[in-house]
Amino acid sequence: MKKPILIITFFLITTAAFAQNSINKPRLDSLLDVLAANNRKMVNMAISQNGKIIYQKSTGIASSGVKATANTKYRVGSISKMFTATIIFQLIDAGKLKLSDPLSKWYPQLPNAEKITIGLMLKHRSGLFNFTADSTYLTYYTQPQTEQQQIARFAKLQPAFAPDTKSAYSNTNYVLLAYIAQKITGKPYALLIKERITGRLKLNDTYAGGAIDPKKHEAQSYKYINGWQQETATDMSVPGGAGAIVSTPADLARFIEGLFNGKLVSDSSLNVMKTLDGRFGSGMFGYSFNEKSGFGHNGSIDSFNADLSYYPTEKLTIAICSNGGTYSVNNIGLAALKLYFGQPYQLPVFSNIKLNEADMDKYVGVYGLAQAAMKITVAKKDDMLTAQATGQNAFPLEPTAPGKFSFEPADIVITIDTAKKELNIAQGGHTTLFKKE
Repeated sequence: MKKPILIITFFLITTAAFAQNSINKPRLDSLLDVLAANNRKMVNMAISQNGKIIYQKSTGIASSGVKATANTKYRVGSISKMFTATIIFQLIDAGKLKLSDPLSKWYPQLPNAEKITIGLMLKHRSGLFNFTADSTYLTYYTQPQTEQQQIARFAKLQPAFAPDTKSAYSNTNYVLLAYIAQKITGKPYALLIKERITGRLKLNDTYAGGAIDPKKHEAQSYKYINGWQQETATDMSVPGGAGAIVSTPADLARFIEGLFNGKLVSDSSLNVMKTLDGRFGSGMFGYSFNEKSGFGHNGSIDSFNADLSYYPTEKLTIAICSNGGTYSVNNIGLAALKLYFGQPYQLPVFSNIKLNEADMDKYVGVYGLAQAAMKITVAKKDDMLTAQATGQNAFPLEPTAPGKFSFEPADIVITIDTAKKELNIAQGGHTTLFKKE
């Protein structure tokens, strides 16, 4: 849910052929223990097969002085979009809404509202600008926002493209879909989640969140800077239907299993949800592991990360929640799949390189592109280096070798050549060269 870094990465997992269908628990334990010991990730993970939890492990803290347990609840960010899409398709099943209904039916003041349909919003083909990428987002995201305030903001945002001409991930779509569901039913989003999803599936640890309350076993999120430090929290009125759900890995597994087992929407609606248009279904992404196909969603808000995937043929669910650390939850999911199917897996090795002030000073600066306005600013903060692209959040740089840095969650590798005054950034198979100004 939070403002994306450079490029929103969608995770498609691929490896070699399959073997056994049982989890190597000691090996997976070792991975989570290594991540915790090196302060790379605090993880709560559940793996379910045929509706039964076959693996569960928690590492790290939930809040100050409180260890995480299987009952710890996490903000799950954009996995919330699966919940919102489920409600939308329930309304479609009930004849109260159509995929072809235009946005102008509820919000005519929004750009291109008469051309944008419910179906286009579900598939991220509306062209509505992603409000979390707007420069003003960081000025209000910690404060309560009303529907009227959000709609006024959305109305001022210039469209990213004409409706149905391309796909681009936008949190704006799902905030609006939740508002529309509220208008149709006359009920608040939190009640819709309870009545239409968690109540039906008896998910006692899943709900639309509010202010974090450790007394309710709700986790705080943390960043690691010479120790775990509590992260600033988004007010949940801001992400709403795009990112406000709180849950546990076990509950997330039961949710997606209930969805695919016909307990929440009709078969026809589920088929629409699963139909991919490029990278996107309607409220879910496609996942793959060699020839096996799965569905799910990932999420990020503040320093929380989560990933939920379901492989229908194998009836296998992997649910991961985290409240701190830079190691990718996608890589944890990949490790789980390898270990489930008996694939070779090598535990990660961390360099733990520490830079002194003189080392950091060599890399600090602004690096620009001659042909574009984008710049990368490398700065010192709290005894570490950070990088920040124009209009984006700063992110920590993990030194892996002299002049080489990584940011695991976004699959970013940065190489800085101080002699040539160049910064090369690689992500998703693409590289871009910046020159120091």
